[in-house]
Amino acid sequence: MRWRAALLLACLSAPALADSSQPAAAYADTQLRDPAKEAEARGLMATLRCLVCQGQSIADSDAEMAGDMRALVRRRIAAGESAETVRASLIASYGDYVTYDPPFSAVTAPLWLMPLVLLGLGGWLARGLFRRRRG
Repeated sequence: MRWRAALLLACLSAPALADSSQPAAAYADTQLRDPAKEAEARGLMATLRCLVCQGQSIADSDAEMAGDMRALVRRRIAAGESAETVRASLIASYGDYVTYDPPFSAVTAPLWLMPLVLLGLGGWLARGLFRRRRG
C-alpha cells in the first residue's frame, strides 16, 4: 500500500519539476522599446506553436521553452532580422511542426488533403443515404 501512495505522490509532483528554477530568459516577458518591432515580434510569436504545450502559441504559453523562444524572437527582431528570417531559422531548428501554417510537402500533404478527403467521403455517404430514401 505504501508503494502505491509513493507512486501516486511521484506522479502528481512530476509536473512541478518540469520547469527549471532558472530565471526567465531576458526578453521572455519584456517588450521591446520600439513599438513597431514589438508588434512584428508579437505577430510572429502568435504563429509559432509551443513545442511543450502543443496547443498554444509561444505568445500564450507559460512553459519555460516558450519563454526562451519568445526571447529569441525578440532578440533577433531587435537586432534587425525580419520575421520571415526568424521563422525560417526556427523551422530549420525545430521542423515544420513549430508553425501553425506548415508548408505543403510530402510530409505535410496529409494535413492539407485530409479535410478534402473527409468532405468528399461525407458527400458520398450523404448521397448514398438520400438515394436509398428516395428509392
